[in-house]
Amino acid sequence: MSDGAVLHVKGRVLAGPDDVRDELWVVGGRVSYDRPAGARDITTVTGWALPGLVDAHCHVGLDAHGPVDAETAEKQALTDREAGTLLIRDAGSPSDTRWIDERDDLPKIIRAGRHIARTRRYIRNYAWEIEPDDLVAYVAQEARRGDGWVKLVGDWIDRDLGDLAPCWPREAVEAAIAEAHRLGARVTAHCFAENSLRDLVEAGIDCIEHATGLTEDLIPLFAERGVAIVPTLVNIATFPRLADGGEQKFPRWSAHMRRLHERRYDTVRAAYDAGIPVFVGTDAGGSLAHGLVAEEVAELVTAGIPPVAALSATSWGARAWLGRPGLEEGAPADLVVYEADPRADVRVLAGPRRVVLNGRVVE
Repeated sequence: MSDGAVLHVKGRVLAGPDDVRDELWVVGGRVSYDRPAGARDITTVTGWALPGLVDAHCHVGLDAHGPVDAETAEKQALTDREAGTLLIRDAGSPSDTRWIDERDDLPKIIRAGRHIARTRRYIRNYAWEIEPDDLVAYVAQEARRGDGWVKLVGDWIDRDLGDLAPCWPREAVEAAIAEAHRLGARVTAHCFAENSLRDLVEAGIDCIEHATGLTEDLIPLFAERGVAIVPTLVNIATFPRLADGGEQKFPRWSAHMRRLHERRYDTVRAAYDAGIPVFVGTDAGGSLAHGLVAEEVAELVTAGIPPVAALSATSWGARAWLGRPGLEEGAPADLVVYEADPRADVRVLAGPRRVVLNGRVVE
Protein backbone atom coordinates (compact mmCIF):
# COMPACT_ATOMS: atom_id res chain seq x y z
CA MET A 1 0.00 0.00 0.00
CA SER A 2 1.23 3.49 -0.84
CA ASP A 3 1.20 6.29 1.73
CA GLY A 4 -1.93 7.76 0.15
CA ALA A 5 -3.76 4.45 -0.11
CA VAL A 6 -6.97 3.68 1.73
CA LEU A 7 -7.70 0.29 3.30
CA HIS A 8 -11.31 -0.86 3.36
CA VAL A 9 -12.15 -3.62 5.86
CA LYS A 10 -15.49 -5.15 4.95
CA GLY A 11 -17.57 -7.90 6.54
CA ARG A 12 -17.86 -7.69 10.30
CA VAL A 13 -15.82 -5.34 12.46
CA LEU A 14 -15.94 -6.38 16.13
CA ALA A 15 -15.18 -3.00 17.67
CA GLY A 16 -16.51 -4.14 21.04
CA PRO A 17 -18.54 -6.95 22.59
CA ASP A 18 -21.75 -5.12 21.68
CA ASP A 19 -20.39 -2.94 18.87
CA VAL A 20 -20.40 -4.72 15.52
CA ARG A 21 -19.95 -2.70 12.31
CA ASP A 22 -20.16 -3.72 8.67
CA GLU A 23 -16.98 -1.95 7.61
CA LEU A 24 -14.21 0.44 8.52
CA TRP A 25 -11.75 2.55 6.58
CA VAL A 26 -8.08 3.14 7.28
CA VAL A 27 -7.00 6.63 6.26
CA GLY A 28 -3.58 7.98 7.14
CA GLY A 29 -2.97 4.97 9.37
CA ARG A 30 -6.07 5.61 11.48
CA VAL A 31 -9.54 4.13 11.85
CA SER A 32 -12.51 5.87 10.26
CA TYR A 33 -16.10 4.73 9.95
CA ASP A 34 -16.82 7.26 7.20
CA ARG A 35 -15.91 6.52 3.59
CA PRO A 36 -13.22 9.02 2.58
CA ALA A 37 -14.37 11.37 -0.17
CA GLY A 38 -12.59 10.99 -3.47
CA ALA A 39 -10.53 7.96 -2.45
CA ARG A 40 -9.23 6.06 -5.49
CA ASP A 41 -6.34 3.85 -4.33
CA ILE A 42 -8.42 1.47 -2.22
CA THR A 43 -7.43 -1.99 -1.01
CA THR A 44 -10.29 -4.12 0.33
CA VAL A 45 -9.91 -6.84 2.93
CA THR A 46 -12.90 -9.00 3.85
CA GLY A 47 -13.57 -11.03 6.97
CA TRP A 48 -14.09 -10.66 10.70
CA ALA A 49 -11.93 -7.95 12.26
CA LEU A 50 -10.80 -7.60 15.86
CA PRO A 51 -8.56 -4.98 17.50
CA GLY A 52 -4.94 -6.09 17.45
CA LEU A 53 -4.58 -8.82 20.06
CA VAL A 54 -2.96 -8.21 23.44
CA ASP A 55 -0.45 -10.46 25.19
CA ALA A 56 -0.40 -9.01 28.69
CA HIS A 57 2.43 -11.21 29.93
CA CYS A 58 5.21 -11.51 27.39
CA HIS A 59 8.99 -11.06 27.48
CA VAL A 60 10.59 -9.62 24.35
CA GLY A 61 14.37 -9.61 24.68
CA LEU A 62 14.53 -12.59 27.04
CA ASP A 63 15.08 -16.32 26.69
CA ALA A 64 15.63 -19.19 29.10
CA HIS A 65 19.15 -17.98 29.91
CA GLY A 66 18.64 -14.23 30.20
CA PRO A 67 18.83 -11.22 27.87
CA VAL A 68 19.15 -11.80 24.11
CA ASP A 69 20.58 -9.71 21.29
CA ALA A 70 18.52 -7.33 19.17
CA GLU A 71 18.25 -9.77 16.26
CA THR A 72 16.68 -12.42 18.49
CA ALA A 73 14.38 -9.89 20.12
CA GLU A 74 13.25 -8.77 16.67
CA LYS A 75 12.40 -12.36 15.72
CA GLN A 76 10.40 -12.73 18.92
CA ALA A 77 8.42 -9.56 18.19
CA LEU A 78 7.81 -10.61 14.58
CA THR A 79 6.54 -14.01 15.72
CA ASP A 80 4.06 -12.31 18.02
CA ARG A 81 2.99 -9.97 15.23
CA GLU A 82 2.35 -12.86 12.85
CA ALA A 83 0.09 -14.39 15.51
CA GLY A 84 -1.95 -11.17 15.61
CA THR A 85 -0.45 -9.81 18.84
CA LEU A 86 -0.01 -6.10 18.23
CA LEU A 87 0.16 -4.89 21.84
CA ILE A 88 2.43 -6.47 24.45
CA ARG A 89 2.77 -5.80 28.14
CA ASP A 90 6.37 -6.88 28.64
CA ALA A 91 6.16 -8.27 32.16
CA GLY A 92 9.84 -7.98 32.98
CA SER A 93 12.98 -8.01 30.85
CA PRO A 94 16.65 -7.19 31.46
CA SER A 95 17.04 -6.13 27.81
CA ASP A 96 16.73 -2.57 26.53
CA THR A 97 14.05 -2.84 23.83
CA ARG A 98 13.34 0.89 23.41
CA TRP A 99 14.58 0.65 19.82
CA ILE A 100 11.38 -1.29 19.02
CA ASP A 101 9.40 1.91 19.62
CA GLU A 102 11.05 3.38 16.51
CA ARG A 103 9.81 0.51 14.32
CA ASP A 104 6.29 0.91 12.95
CA ASP A 105 6.35 -2.71 11.73
CA LEU A 106 6.69 -4.24 15.22
CA PRO A 107 4.12 -4.61 18.00
CA LYS A 108 3.72 -1.82 20.52
CA ILE A 109 5.21 -2.61 23.92
CA ILE A 110 4.26 -1.49 27.43
CA ARG A 111 7.24 -2.28 29.66
CA ALA A 112 7.37 -3.20 33.34
CA GLY A 113 11.13 -2.69 33.61
CA ARG A 114 13.26 -5.49 34.93
CA HIS A 115 11.97 -8.10 37.40
CA ILE A 116 12.72 -7.34 41.05
CA ALA A 117 13.42 -10.50 43.06
CA ARG A 118 14.81 -11.56 46.42
CA THR A 119 18.46 -12.60 46.41
CA ARG A 120 18.85 -16.12 44.94
CA ARG A 121 15.09 -16.51 44.72
CA TYR A 122 14.49 -16.40 40.98
CA ILE A 123 15.80 -17.48 37.59
CA ARG A 124 19.44 -16.53 37.11
CA ASN A 125 20.17 -13.49 34.87
CA TYR A 126 16.55 -12.30 34.84
CA ALA A 127 16.05 -9.97 37.78
CA TRP A 128 17.56 -7.42 40.08
CA GLU A 129 18.21 -9.62 43.12
CA ILE A 130 17.99 -7.57 46.29
CA GLU A 131 17.01 -7.61 49.95
CA PRO A 132 13.87 -5.99 51.41
CA ASP A 133 15.63 -2.82 52.61
CA ASP A 134 16.37 -1.96 48.97
CA LEU A 135 12.93 -2.78 47.57
CA VAL A 136 11.51 0.76 47.56
CA ALA A 137 14.57 2.16 45.78
CA TYR A 138 14.51 -0.49 43.07
CA VAL A 139 10.76 -0.14 42.56
CA ALA A 140 11.23 3.60 42.11
CA GLN A 141 14.03 2.96 39.62
CA GLU A 142 11.99 0.54 37.51
CA ALA A 143 8.87 2.72 37.72
CA ARG A 144 10.87 5.49 36.07
CA ARG A 145 12.34 3.14 33.45
CA GLY A 146 9.12 1.34 32.57
CA ASP A 147 5.90 2.37 30.88
CA GLY A 148 3.65 2.57 33.91
CA TRP A 149 4.24 -0.90 35.38
CA VAL A 150 6.65 -2.53 37.83
CA LYS A 151 7.14 -6.30 38.18
CA LEU A 152 7.92 -8.02 41.49
CA VAL A 153 8.67 -11.69 42.09
CA GLY A 154 6.18 -12.36 44.87
CA ASP A 155 7.14 -15.95 45.64
CA TRP A 156 9.61 -18.61 44.56
CA ILE A 157 11.04 -21.82 45.91
CA ASP A 158 12.79 -21.46 49.27
CA ARG A 159 15.43 -24.15 49.14
CA ASP A 160 15.65 -24.35 52.92
CA LEU A 161 11.92 -25.06 53.16
CA GLY A 162 11.84 -27.15 50.02
CA ASP A 163 8.67 -25.41 48.82
CA LEU A 164 7.26 -22.16 47.45
CA ALA A 165 7.37 -19.28 49.92
CA PRO A 166 6.78 -15.50 49.88
CA CYS A 167 9.80 -13.36 49.00
CA TRP A 168 8.99 -10.14 50.85
CA PRO A 169 7.78 -9.09 54.30
CA ARG A 170 4.45 -7.25 54.40
CA GLU A 171 5.90 -3.86 55.39
CA ALA A 172 8.38 -3.94 52.48
CA VAL A 173 5.72 -4.50 49.82
CA GLU A 174 3.42 -1.90 51.37
CA ALA A 175 6.13 0.75 51.13
CA ALA A 176 7.21 -0.35 47.64
CA ILE A 177 3.70 -0.39 46.17
CA ALA A 178 2.95 2.99 47.71
CA GLU A 179 6.10 4.39 46.08
CA ALA A 180 5.19 2.95 42.68
CA HIS A 181 1.71 4.46 42.90
CA ARG A 182 3.20 7.80 43.94
CA LEU A 183 5.24 7.70 40.73
CA GLY A 184 2.19 6.83 38.63
CA ALA A 185 3.05 3.16 38.05
CA ARG A 186 0.99 0.06 38.65
CA VAL A 187 2.52 -3.02 40.24
CA THR A 188 2.20 -6.67 39.33
CA ALA A 189 3.81 -9.75 40.84
CA HIS A 190 4.73 -13.27 39.83
CA CYS A 191 2.88 -15.56 42.28
CA PHE A 192 2.42 -19.32 42.13
CA ALA A 193 1.63 -20.07 45.78
CA GLU A 194 -1.27 -19.35 48.09
CA ASN A 195 0.53 -17.69 50.99
CA SER A 196 2.06 -14.80 49.06
CA LEU A 197 -1.24 -13.34 47.89
CA ARG A 198 -3.01 -11.75 50.84
CA ASP A 199 -0.15 -9.45 51.83
CA LEU A 200 0.30 -8.26 48.24
CA VAL A 201 -3.38 -7.57 47.67
CA GLU A 202 -3.89 -5.86 51.02
CA ALA A 203 -0.77 -3.80 50.29
CA GLY A 204 -2.51 -2.43 47.20
CA ILE A 205 -1.08 -4.41 44.30
CA ASP A 206 -2.81 -3.98 40.93
CA CYS A 207 -2.32 -7.38 39.28
CA ILE A 208 -1.12 -10.89 39.96
CA GLU A 209 0.61 -13.02 37.32
CA HIS A 210 -0.26 -16.75 37.17
CA ALA A 211 -2.37 -16.64 40.37
CA THR A 212 -2.43 -20.43 40.66
CA GLY A 213 -2.60 -20.06 44.44
CA LEU A 214 -5.90 -18.18 44.37
CA THR A 215 -8.20 -19.90 46.87
CA GLU A 216 -11.84 -19.62 47.85
CA ASP A 217 -11.10 -17.42 50.85
CA LEU A 218 -8.97 -15.00 48.78
CA ILE A 219 -11.30 -14.59 45.81
CA PRO A 220 -13.63 -12.06 47.54
CA LEU A 221 -10.60 -9.95 48.50
CA PHE A 222 -9.35 -9.85 44.90
CA ALA A 223 -12.82 -8.98 43.64
CA GLU A 224 -13.36 -6.26 46.24
CA ARG A 225 -10.00 -4.63 45.47
CA GLY A 226 -10.34 -5.03 41.68
CA VAL A 227 -7.03 -6.88 41.42
CA ALA A 228 -6.63 -8.39 37.96
CA ILE A 229 -5.08 -11.76 37.18
CA VAL A 230 -3.18 -12.96 34.12
CA PRO A 231 -3.32 -16.77 34.44
CA THR A 232 -0.80 -17.74 31.70
CA LEU A 233 -2.37 -21.18 31.39
CA VAL A 234 -0.04 -22.20 28.56
CA ASN A 235 2.76 -21.74 31.07
CA ILE A 236 0.95 -23.54 33.90
CA ALA A 237 0.70 -26.53 31.55
CA THR A 238 4.45 -27.02 32.11
CA PHE A 239 4.08 -27.56 35.87
CA PRO A 240 3.98 -31.39 35.72
CA ARG A 241 7.24 -31.47 33.77
CA LEU A 242 8.86 -29.04 36.22
CA ALA A 243 7.58 -31.13 39.13
CA ASP A 244 9.06 -34.28 37.65
CA GLY A 245 12.42 -32.53 37.30
CA GLY A 246 12.45 -31.44 40.94
CA GLU A 247 10.98 -34.58 42.50
CA GLN A 248 14.19 -36.04 43.87
CA LYS A 249 15.57 -32.86 45.44
CA PHE A 250 12.37 -31.00 46.38
CA PRO A 251 9.50 -33.50 46.70
CA ARG A 252 7.34 -31.10 48.72
CA TRP A 253 7.65 -28.41 46.05
CA SER A 254 6.94 -30.94 43.30
CA ALA A 255 3.74 -32.14 44.97
CA HIS A 256 2.64 -28.52 45.46
CA MET A 257 3.23 -27.68 41.79
CA ARG A 258 1.15 -30.69 40.72
CA ARG A 259 -1.74 -29.61 42.96
CA LEU A 260 -1.66 -26.09 41.55
CA HIS A 261 -1.73 -27.53 38.03
CA GLU A 262 -4.58 -29.92 38.74
CA ARG A 263 -6.91 -27.18 39.92
CA ARG A 264 -5.84 -24.52 37.40
CA TYR A 265 -9.09 -24.45 35.40
CA ASP A 266 -11.26 -24.38 38.53
CA THR A 267 -9.16 -21.50 39.87
CA VAL A 268 -9.56 -19.38 36.75
CA ARG A 269 -13.26 -20.07 36.39
CA ALA A 270 -13.92 -19.23 40.05
CA ALA A 271 -12.04 -15.97 39.63
CA TYR A 272 -14.03 -15.04 36.54
CA ASP A 273 -17.34 -15.97 38.16
CA ALA A 274 -16.51 -13.70 41.11
CA GLY A 275 -15.93 -10.72 38.82
CA ILE A 276 -12.12 -10.66 39.03
CA PRO A 277 -10.68 -9.15 35.81
CA VAL A 278 -8.92 -11.87 33.80
CA PHE A 279 -6.55 -11.07 30.93
CA VAL A 280 -4.60 -13.06 28.34
CA GLY A 281 -0.87 -13.57 28.80
CA THR A 282 1.39 -16.32 27.49
CA ASP A 283 4.65 -15.83 29.45
CA ALA A 284 6.49 -16.16 26.14
CA GLY A 285 10.18 -15.38 26.10
CA GLY A 286 11.40 -17.42 29.05
CA SER A 287 11.19 -21.11 28.27
CA LEU A 288 8.05 -20.71 26.13
CA ALA A 289 7.87 -19.83 22.45
CA HIS A 290 6.35 -16.60 21.21
CA GLY A 291 3.13 -16.46 19.21
CA LEU A 292 0.95 -18.46 21.63
CA VAL A 293 -1.83 -15.94 22.16
CA ALA A 294 -4.49 -18.02 20.37
CA GLU A 295 -3.60 -21.05 22.50
CA GLU A 296 -4.01 -19.01 25.69
CA VAL A 297 -7.44 -17.73 24.64
CA ALA A 298 -8.48 -21.33 23.91
CA GLU A 299 -7.24 -22.35 27.37
CA LEU A 300 -9.41 -19.69 29.01
CA VAL A 301 -12.42 -21.11 27.17
CA THR A 302 -11.46 -24.61 28.29
CA ALA A 303 -11.42 -23.26 31.85
CA GLY A 304 -15.05 -22.23 31.43
CA ILE A 305 -14.78 -18.55 30.51
CA PRO A 306 -17.37 -17.66 27.81
CA PRO A 307 -15.82 -17.11 24.35
CA VAL A 308 -16.76 -13.42 24.13
CA ALA A 309 -15.21 -12.78 27.54
CA ALA A 310 -12.07 -14.66 26.51
CA LEU A 311 -11.87 -12.51 23.38
CA SER A 312 -12.29 -9.38 25.47
CA ALA A 313 -9.39 -10.55 27.61
CA THR A 314 -7.11 -10.22 24.58
CA SER A 315 -8.81 -7.37 22.71
CA TRP A 316 -11.31 -4.72 23.86
CA GLY A 317 -11.09 -5.35 27.58
CA ALA A 318 -7.32 -5.82 27.66
CA ARG A 319 -6.71 -2.65 25.67
CA ALA A 320 -8.95 -0.61 27.95
CA TRP A 321 -7.19 -2.04 31.03
CA LEU A 322 -3.81 -1.03 29.60
CA GLY A 323 -5.06 2.39 28.55
CA ARG A 324 -4.68 1.79 24.82
CA PRO A 325 -7.36 2.30 22.15
CA GLY A 326 -9.16 -0.39 20.20
CA LEU A 327 -11.02 0.28 16.95
CA GLU A 328 -12.67 3.54 17.88
CA GLU A 329 -12.80 6.46 15.47
CA GLY A 330 -9.38 8.04 14.98
CA ALA A 331 -7.41 5.31 16.74
CA PRO A 332 -4.25 3.86 15.19
CA ALA A 333 -5.37 1.12 12.81
CA ASP A 334 -4.05 -2.00 14.56
CA LEU A 335 -6.33 -4.91 13.74
CA VAL A 336 -6.48 -8.54 12.74
CA VAL A 337 -8.87 -10.02 10.16
CA TYR A 338 -10.11 -13.64 10.31
CA GLU A 339 -12.04 -15.85 7.90
CA ALA A 340 -14.80 -16.67 10.41
CA ASP A 341 -16.42 -15.28 13.53
CA PRO A 342 -14.06 -15.81 16.49
CA ARG A 343 -17.00 -15.45 18.86
CA ALA A 344 -18.36 -18.72 17.51
CA ASP A 345 -15.03 -20.54 17.79
CA VAL A 346 -11.98 -18.87 19.34
CA ARG A 347 -9.72 -21.35 17.58
CA VAL A 348 -10.12 -19.09 14.54
CA LEU A 349 -7.54 -16.82 16.21
CA ALA A 350 -4.80 -19.29 15.33
CA GLY A 351 -5.04 -18.40 11.64
CA PRO A 352 -5.18 -14.65 10.92
CA ARG A 353 -6.16 -13.83 7.34
CA ARG A 354 -4.62 -10.36 7.51
CA VAL A 355 -2.69 -8.40 10.12
CA VAL A 356 -2.85 -4.60 9.92
CA LEU A 357 -0.37 -2.63 12.00
CA ASN A 358 -0.29 1.17 12.00
CA GLY A 359 -2.64 1.10 9.05
CA ARG A 360 -0.47 -1.11 6.85
CA VAL A 361 -1.24 -4.68 5.83
CA VAL A 362 1.61 -6.91 7.02
CA GLU A 363 2.80 -9.13 4.21
